[in-house]
Amino acid sequence: MVWLNQYYIIGREWPNDQKKEPELFFMKIYAPTNIVAKSRFWYFLKKTRKIKKSMGEIVSLKNIRPLKTNFIRNFGVWIKYESKNGPINMYKEYRDVSGIGAIEQMYLEMAGSYKVKWSSIVVLRTEELNKNECIRTKIKQFHGTNKNFPLHNLKFRNFVKERLTNFRATRFNKRLTI
Repeated sequence: MVWLNQYYIIGREWPNDQKKEPELFFMKIYAPTNIVAKSRFWYFLKKTRKIKKSMGEIVSLKNIRPLKTNFIRNFGVWIKYESKNGPINMYKEYRDVSGIGAIEQMYLEMAGSYKVKWSSIVVLRTEELNKNECIRTKIKQFHGTNKNFPLHNLKFRNFVKERLTNFRATRFNKRLTI
């Protein structure tokens, strides 16, 4: 499920008499569309640098596509969200084939476990981690090459044979037989 995109946005304040070449500001923003990404860019720029949309312009907007999505990697995500008790900083780890997928997992987990709205979450930083850099046990348990997962219900039922009998007094067997 991919509903997010990563955008790299560069913006600045309009040139004026005091600043002939104003400073450029860049952000990596995760948003569903480029319109939402631009809106989030101006929201954060207004909060951090006191530059409103009416006093600035967007110089560049690029959609960053994930590279190398053919194997699973570990990602660390630093976030900040606004709760009822004030701002809370948090670090989370995820396993996914792309950074966007890890961010999507984070948004879904935060909405489900912490009841946090999408708009109140600020992604501070994302980083790809080696298996030695991982801290959380739920991510460490999948490291290594020899992982086996059980396949349940290996014994298939013969429905033709069961239809031949009118009544049957045996219980359904749910045990795994190998």
